Amino acid sequence: MRPMATHEKPADRGTRRAAIALATLGAEFRTARTDRGLSLRDVGAALGVSHVAAGRVERGLVPGVGLTMLTRYAEVVGLELSVRAYAGGAPLRDTAHVALLADFRAHLSPRLGWATEVPFPTPGDPRAWDALIRGGGWLYGVEAETAPRDAQALGRRMSTKLRDGNVDGLLLVLPSTRRTREFLAAGEAHLAPLFPVPGGRALALLKAGLDPGGNSMIVLPRTRPSIRGTGSSEMAALRVSER
Repeated sequence: MRPMATHEKPADRGTRRAAIALATLGAEFRTARTDRGLSLRDVGAALGVSHVAAGRVERGLVPGVGLTMLTRYAEVVGLELSVRAYAGGAPLRDTAHVALLADFRAHLSPRLGWATEVPFPTPGDPRAWDALIRGGGWLYGVEAETAPRDAQALGRRMSTKLRDGNVDGLLLVLPSTRRTREFLAAGEAHLAPLFPVPGGRALALLKAGLDPGGNSMIVLPRTRPSIRGTGSSEMAALRVSER
């Protein structure tokens, strides 16, 4: 049975990754310095710090060292420091995101297992599922998007998470807002192939404690359980039933 562990907090993950990066960078500084025949006193004098302080930077022992110092250190030993940011693990979630997940969970059968911020199974992968739903022999990843913007980018991100997340399917939960309606009007065609199961059908099965039947995109109002799936015929049926 797949584990449903808790996920490392974003700030704690950042602290851990920073320590690793500083240690790695310091080792590169030391190699470059010794290759060029420079002593710690030489480097310290060039930087305006003591040789002890320079040595601590090389050993990754200055957690609060600034980017300016690291860049200057690199230049002194003949290196060029380049810094970029890449898409990584799960970010800090706001109250709207937490509320959307809570609303979605309220629609599910109490027989289903539920866990939030579950890390991916591959060691070292910083990504996490917003939530996992476990049923009898099946496991689905849940991703909640409160303010969707780029359908193609979202589709690519969902596809890679589905590929690497060791789950049987993916449920994308969206709030019923004007922004969501505009987002789907412009980009639903890009997402529909990835989410073939209509949202209403998937939610009805989950409410009964059953496998939702595949990937599904669910637009979830907070006031009442009305669902927008990818199937237009189902939408028409829902409108008729609500009259």
